Order: sequence, then C-alpha cells, then structure tokens
Amino acid sequence: MAIKVLPVSASQTNLLASAVSLGDRYTKTLGLLTPPAYRKAAEDGGLLVATDGAELVGYALFGLPKRTPHVRLTHLCVAEEHRGKGIARRLIEAIKERHAQRLGIKAKCRRDYDLSAMWTSLGFVPRGEILGRGRDRETLDSWWLDLGHADLFTDVESDALLVVTVDHGVFTDLRGRSAETDAVVEESRTLEAGWLADLVELAYTPQLLRDVRDVIDTEGRQQQRNALPSLRQLTPAPEAVAQRHDELVADVAQRLAALRDAPGLRQRLQYVAETACAGLQVLATRDPLLHQLADTAWEVAGVKVVPPSVVTLHVDELRQAQVYRPADLLGTEFSTGEVALGAEGELIAFFDQAGGDDGSAFATRLRALATDSVLWRRELLRDGEGRPVALYVWSTDGRILTVPFLRTASHVLEQSLARQLLFMLKRLGQERGVQVVRITDPSPSPAARAAAGDDGFFEYDGGLAALLVDVCGTTDEVVAVAQEAAERMELEVPPLTPGLSAEVAAVAERAWWPAKVIDSLLPSFLVPIEPRWSAELFNVPAMLLPRSEVLGISREHVYYRSSGHRNESVPARLLWYVSKGTSGPQGQMVIGSSRLDEVLIDTPDALFSQFEHLGVYGRGEVRAAADASGRAMALRFSDTEIFPRPVTLDRLNALAQNLALPLSLMSLSKINNALFQAVYEEGHRKT
Repeated sequence: MAIKVLPVSASQTNLLASAVSLGDRYTKTLGLLTPPAYRKAAEDGGLLVATDGAELVGYALFGLPKRTPHVRLTHLCVAEEHRGKGIARRLIEAIKERHAQRLGIKAKCRRDYDLSAMWTSLGFVPRGEILGRGRDRETLDSWWLDLGHADLFTDVESDALLVVTVDHGVFTDLRGRSAETDAVVEESRTLEAGWLADLVELAYTPQLLRDVRDVIDTEGRQQQRNALPSLRQLTPAPEAVAQRHDELVADVAQRLAALRDAPGLRQRLQYVAETACAGLQVLATRDPLLHQLADTAWEVAGVKVVPPSVVTLHVDELRQAQVYRPADLLGTEFSTGEVALGAEGELIAFFDQAGGDDGSAFATRLRALATDSVLWRRELLRDGEGRPVALYVWSTDGRILTVPFLRTASHVLEQSLARQLLFMLKRLGQERGVQVVRITDPSPSPAARAAAGDDGFFEYDGGLAALLVDVCGTTDEVVAVAQEAAERMELEVPPLTPGLSAEVAAVAERAWWPAKVIDSLLPSFLVPIEPRWSAELFNVPAMLLPRSEVLGISREHVYYRSSGHRNESVPARLLWYVSKGTSGPQGQMVIGSSRLDEVLIDTPDALFSQFEHLGVYGRGEVRAAADASGRAMALRFSDTEIFPRPVTLDRLNALAQNLALPLSLMSLSKINNALFQAVYEEGHRKT
C-alpha cells in the first residue's frame, strides 16, 4: 500500500488512539506524553500521521507557538518495522508544506541517542545544546531546519571585498584547542590579521555546525559553539546543496576512484557543495583530502579550495574571481579574460576607433591603466575562434562604476555585442552596489554610443552616464533612490507620481534598470516554459553544448505559443516559470524576469521568418504552436534577469497564499504586481 500523510483532528478518535499507542511503544526515547496532549495537538493543527492502508506507521506531533515564528517539533515517531521507507522525511516535508510561512522547525534530542545522522539526513543542522530536566541532567542537542525565509541577519550583505568559508580544521585553529603545531595554527590565524579586517570576512556553513556537534570534549565543544557568532553564518538551500553534493561524489567516483571510499569524503564534499550554493567561491582549509579534491571542487562546483596562506597572499585575485562572472556569456563560445600586461599593442588593429585616439595613444593609455593606483579590470572578449571582438575596462569607486574604455570590433554581431556590453556593465554595477555607471572613454565605439541612448545613458561631462536604481517598490521609493544617485552628479530626476501609465513606467524601468515601479499600471505576467526551451533561451538549466552565439549574446529573444489572448498587453513584465521536471535545478521554479516588448499574432511561417534569429523553435515547432485558427503568437522580450536564487514551486505557492492571490501555472496568466514584487525580491534574496 502507498504511504499517506494526513492531518488528524480531535474528532478522529481512532487515529488519535493509534498515535498514542505507537508513542507508548517508544516512551524510553520519546518520553511519556499523555493522551490529552495528543488531543490538544490535534485541535491546534499539530498532529500529522503516516498510514499504510489501515495501519498507522508513524506520526509527527508539533506545536505552533503564537509568540515565536517557528514550528516546535515534539515527537517524530516511526514504527520500527517500517523504518527505512522515508516516512520520517514525508512527515517533515508535510510540516514544511503546511507551515511554509514559519521561519523553521526546532527539535531537541538527547545527545546519547546518537541520532545525528538521522537529523542531518532530514536537513536539520545542530544549533547548540542544553541540559535536560531529567534526574541525570542529560545533554540535549538542539536541531534546526531552516524554511528559507530571510531574517535580520541572513539578509545582510557583507561589506568585505571577499567572503571566505572555513572548514572545521581552520575554525579550530582560530577558535578552539588545536592539536597542531604553533607554526601550522599560525597559518590559519593570519586570516584575522589586522590589515585584512576590511578585505576578508570569514563565514561558515551548516557542515561546520555538524562537525562542532561531534566534538567529544564537552568543554571544547562549548568553547567552539560560543565562538560561532564571530563568523558570518550562511544557510544555502538544502535541495540545491544535495544535488551539488551528488555531482561532486559522482565526479570523484569517475576521476578519483582511489578516493571514493576515503573516510570523511562526503563530509569534505559537503563543505564544497555548501560553499558553492551559498554563492561563494573560496573555501579555506588545511585538510590534505580536501586539497586532493581541489580540481573536482573547481570544475564541478566553481569553488577554489585553498590553504589560508593563499587567501592572505592573493586576496585581490580571489576577490575579483568571486565578484565578476559575466553570466550572459555562459553557454556560448564567447569567452572573456584579462588583457595580459604587454599585450596592448596587438589590440590596436581591432580597437583603434575614430575620434583622434590613434594607435599609439590607445596602447599607451590602455597600458597605463595596468600600473595605475586604481585597480582597473581590463577585459577582452573573444569569439569562438579566439579573435578579439570587444574591449572594456572598469573599476568601482564607492557608488560609481567608471568605464574608461568601451570598444567593439567589426563583427557580424557587433551591434548585439555593444548592447550586451552595456547591459553587462549595468548588471556588474548592480552586483557591486553602485548607483551610477560612467563611460569616460573619449572615443567609444560608434555601435556602443548608438546603443547607449536606448539604455538610459545620457551625455555627461564629455562622456556617458546612467543611473542604477536597484529598487522594486513604489514610485516614491524608486524616485527617492534615483534622486540620491542623481545628486552625486548634481542632477535632478523628473517628478513621478503613483499610478504611472504602463508606457511611462516602462521607460523609467528601462532607463533606471533594475528599477521596478510596482504601483504603476505596468502589468505583470507569469509565463510557463519547458526546460528544453529555457535551456536554449536562458541557459537554465545549463546546456552541455554551446548555445547559438546569436542567442547567447542577444538581449532580445522571442517565445512562441498559441494565438489565444490571455489579456497580454505591451509593455509589461514577465516572470519565467520552468514548468516541468522535479522542483530544483531541472524545473518547477521561477528563474527570472524580462520586459515584454511586443506581442504579434500571425501565421507560423511569417512569425518564423521575422524572428528566426531570436527564437529557439524551428519552423515545424512554430507551426505546432498554432491553434485551430492556423495562427500563432510571438512574445518578443528583452533584458532578462536570471535570478541568483530561483524561486521554487513551493515558495511560489507560499508567496501567493501569503498575499491571498490566485495563481495559475497551466498557461500564460496575468498576476498581481504585489505577487511580482514578492517573487522578484525572493529571487534576489541573499542566503
């Protein structure tokens, strides 16, 4: 029979009696709980049971405190003869689904029961320990399962240039009683040298909590727990971590077969997976096994496994690798890299633009930036054959991103490249928290200058500038931040009032990207898309083979569907919902947002001829999208933002429920702007 998880009400006396009977079988571990306690839990919505046919095989009894925003798990019980079937996980998942608005689930368990592996497998992490109230004053571990909500601490972004995770060995060197020699420990302690105070922040992930929990010495364990608040805590999504961990294990089994059975291998790989899913790239460790896994960590998860000394000696290089990842080039054969010192001369033929910036002056000015006191990034973009096609140089100073070079070479995709580079610079500015992008190049490429006006850039002090307004909120909130940015250049922004027309709001959102004016009349839509099409359009999920170069660098794309109208209007905002696959990296999640620029209904052949370069459908597939009228619809959209944190189906449903708003996932549907804001902010939430 299939296992079912059901809520129990106080009137279901048979199920209540069965739960009490099962609990009484395990009073030595669960403790004695009287029947009225079960009945009260049922009345309060805090009793779930798992049944196999007519047999009750497990239950979860929990409290929903009114003064604290978590679930208090009292009993998690599965009949011994039914263990190993995933029943406990089903019960926990049911609690998560029913109470997704709570911050997390708390549980306490005696340390001497040795159930750490079980709690860990269910996604819990240890959060400390207390003495029990029993006669023997036993030690109880406190366990926590985070439900993915931001709080006052997890949502704070670091001011440090580089955030580095540490494993238990380095943490012990810093905060515990290390058994290593003074010289070895000193290497770890250099991470806290005074000169690094504003450059490096140390952080930990859930695996460190598990390792601290397993310290046998009570005094040493408590000392380490007391020291945890001195480091930044990161809580990546458990589902994403589990998948990344499986990928790492599989890679080790294939390429490093001699290590596949190494003691502690999975725990080491857990550090790598959690670092990657927390959005970081550097893991500091002295562990020899982790260093043997460095290639796997980098190639599979994009994590650099380095000793503490590398962090202190190469902090700037590590910082640049972590903050600069041009996602729009991923999945194509275009590649980007820094201009090597001494290689400036060979670029003259490609980037000597009109306007008095002759070859020698170009090379001299570019070379001077490599030795300037300001840290300039000199980036060169190459096509699939290795030919340079674009050059851009940038640096940030407080709230301004300055671009002294912005050049594109003659190329069949030069116009698209110029538009993509402008958008990339804005995205880079958003990631770095700047408010102004300034292009000070005296001779930018004509393609870039021509495209800049459409992107909200304006003439300023002999160059070009654009405001970045990173706000998804009301008109007043957006204007306030825009005015703050404009004041840096002694400018004023136009007055805007709530209730802006869709057209005016769209112009403001494009000029002040990534601003979203939620109280305007600009509508929002949710668009289901299958993973195979989202992979080709957005490289999500990532493709094994390179995408079309045209698609990969284009800011405009097109998506086809049947011609039936569902209140589509232009301009508008779009949210992309990957509609198939399991919840996680392969589907059932909102992956990003776009601006809807055009809705066109015509015959499939006419649409295909017009938009072939912007779509991923073949002619036959466009024809298949047509309805009985023989016509199809093309949605032309642009400036897609892929969310740093995809919004899973569970979270999407929870956000809609919290706002008491309807949600349709079967086809393109109009959604309330409040739901758009909630999903957009969730997609950009820091972990």
